Amino acid sequence: MADKRDYYEVLGVSKNATADEIKKAYRKAAIKYHPDKNPGDKDAEEKFKEAAEAYDVLSNPDKKARYDQFGHAGMEGGFGGAGGAGGFGGGFTMDDIFERFGDLFGGHFGGFGGGFSGGGAHGGRRVNRGSDLRVKVKLSLKDIANGVDKKLKINKLVTCNVCHGTGAKDSNSYTTCATCNGSGYVTQVVNTFFGRTQTTQVCPTCGGEGKTITNKCPHCSGEGVVKAEEVVDIRIPAGVGEGMQLSVSGKGNAARHGGINGDLLVVIEEEPHPELVRDGSDLIYNLKLKVTDAILGESVEIPVVDGKVKIKVEPGTQPGRVLRLRGKGLPDINGYGKGDLLVCVDIYVPKNISKEEKAMLETLSKSDNFKPKESREPNIFERMRNFFR
Repeated sequence: MADKRDYYEVLGVSKNATADEIKKAYRKAAIKYHPDKNPGDKDAEEKFKEAAEAYDVLSNPDKKARYDQFGHAGMEGGFGGAGGAGGFGGGFTMDDIFERFGDLFGGHFGGFGGGFSGGGAHGGRRVNRGSDLRVKVKLSLKDIANGVDKKLKINKLVTCNVCHGTGAKDSNSYTTCATCNGSGYVTQVVNTFFGRTQTTQVCPTCGGEGKTITNKCPHCSGEGVVKAEEVVDIRIPAGVGEGMQLSVSGKGNAARHGGINGDLLVVIEEEPHPELVRDGSDLIYNLKLKVTDAILGESVEIPVVDGKVKIKVEPGTQPGRVLRLRGKGLPDINGYGKGDLLVCVDIYVPKNISKEEKAMLETLSKSDNFKPKESREPNIFERMRNFFR
């Protein structure tokens, strides 16, 4: 990740750029570094891929939000993105870029000339890819604090076990595609702003497979996939948050007629804790103290993620005071330590008291020690202001 350039820098746009500005910037960069315009130029080829990777993330609202929050770390590992679900850093070819973003260039961006040697349109038939699946997983605060293994039952498309994904009844149930003569691609010469250019596109008849089925598999009706339930084991790391999306590579729908499975996108939902409130990596607890405990001091039990702990409340503790228990919060998703537990002191004042209690309080109220005095300690408003600075 250290050698990756910032995606906004790659496309030359600001973080506040609109979707249209991002699209225009990508189109400009792609034209500049297009293989047809830079035959044999490996540096241009890498910049062409880099621009496609940046556009893939910044043009997708979910990926863009993760990138803005976590940078390249949010695009790696469990989070998908560049190098994960739908990205271009994990072995995707130039064909994937042309097929995915070719509509931005009016059809002239669907392929490239024969000078490129990176396994492009002339390097083999098109590989099908199954669609992604999205599921929601509810997690408790304890799950989020420690990380958790989950088994998910997913209804999805799986490869047909009769034809093994081919869609044909047997090996003799195919014929070579007459449109592309088995290559999976058709080539045409077009006039573009680069001049006379040869473009190669996926065959519209066979969809890039190079062959057509003459006798379909009776089990899957020629699709190569059937609906089934599959149990998927996933590991959810500690520190995830509401709305985060993890990607499990290859656990989405199977592709028709063989190919690459889609990904399983796992969206995190947090279950509210009955006593603790989350604020990023910190946890907040509202401690209601008896007046006598605040005056005399007391050991009190407070909840933490994994149970209870006792803390000492000093004599004369004032309402609004915030006690910080370092390291008792949640782990940071990027591994930057743990947050704190912030205990906000609130003094409980009873609404109804007995005659005896009233008499005792009236006696206490006459004491000079119970009269408000000027204090150098910050008041509750100053404490809150200083806390949020």
